[in-house]
Amino acid sequence: MNPFELMKTMGSIQSQMKTIKDELAKLTVTGTSGAGLVEATVNGEFTLQKLTISDAALAMNDKNTLEVLITSAVNDAVSKAKEATEAKSREILQNIERH
Repeated sequence: MNPFELMKTMGSIQSQMKTIKDELAKLTVTGTSGAGLVEATVNGEFTLQKLTISDAALAMNDKNTLEVLITSAVNDAVSKAKEATEAKSREILQNIERH
């Protein structure tokens, strides 16, 4: 590959990576635990956006259980975000390759 083609390819890769990063920043997923007692929403950059604790969970008045529910909901959301980001990245790359 000549240097000009290499530079063109590198520019294309950088553009693809920016597209993927922009799309993933918009992605949000919600994980739950305790049959919906706790919900955690995470974005495609794996940043916790929102945590919702139901009144029923608070009424249990059990700190240890609440900590487990929160941890489980966040882990569920992160797991779903990983799956979604992998799928979205594949989709974007396939669309780019077709063009």
